Amino acid sequence: MGAYHRVESTRKPEQAVYDDIILAGDGWMRDLESGQVLRIVDLEGNQAADTLFYDADRPEDHYAAAATIARQGNIYLTTGSVLVAESGKELLTIVADTCGRHDTLGGSCSAQSNTVRYAHEKEHMHNCRDTFMLQLAKRGGDYGKRDLAPNINFFMNVPVTSQGGLKFDDGVSSPGAYVELQSHGRTTVLISNCPQLNNPCNAYNPTPIRILIWNE
Repeated sequence: MGAYHRVESTRKPEQAVYDDIILAGDGWMRDLESGQVLRIVDLEGNQAADTLFYDADRPEDHYAAAATIARQGNIYLTTGSVLVAESGKELLTIVADTCGRHDTLGGSCSAQSNTVRYAHEKEHMHNCRDTFMLQLAKRGGDYGKRDLAPNINFFMNVPVTSQGGLKFDDGVSSPGAYVELQSHGRTTVLISNCPQLNNPCNAYNPTPIRILIWNE
């Protein structure tokens, strides 16, 4: 369950059809066409990229953490993991991963969780849930709070204790580590590049990530 599985990609950045930087605390939302490959790069290491996926043609059918975990029999994601939607539809497969393990359980930070985990005076701090909502509002349509399902935390280290609890530990990623996902159909990607200043997962130092897309 806790083993790291690292697989490098043969894709070259100069052949990508899309290349952009998301600063720490910023959000990003875009559709992938069928067969396109998305790479998320942890530029400085130990950053957490909170990410959700939706069927682009049926946005109400979003990534399902419980179904994905049950499908692969593992709470962590890595190369070969198939991400499925609430309907059971296959959304994407992880096709390369030089970090080796990604969290499915920790969820995104919010004003409420910041007060519970850290201190009441942290409530005003920027958080991933607000970034998700801002991106959904920019997208328009019928998106709302109900569309914020449990997300994936790429690069984030959330071990499970022997008592069954969760820990937010120092990161397991490194500068330049990446994860690549190939879309099975038209898939919408929503990212909040975490602004968290209180979590050891990113060494208390939120940093940028890089996004690349290839056509196959």
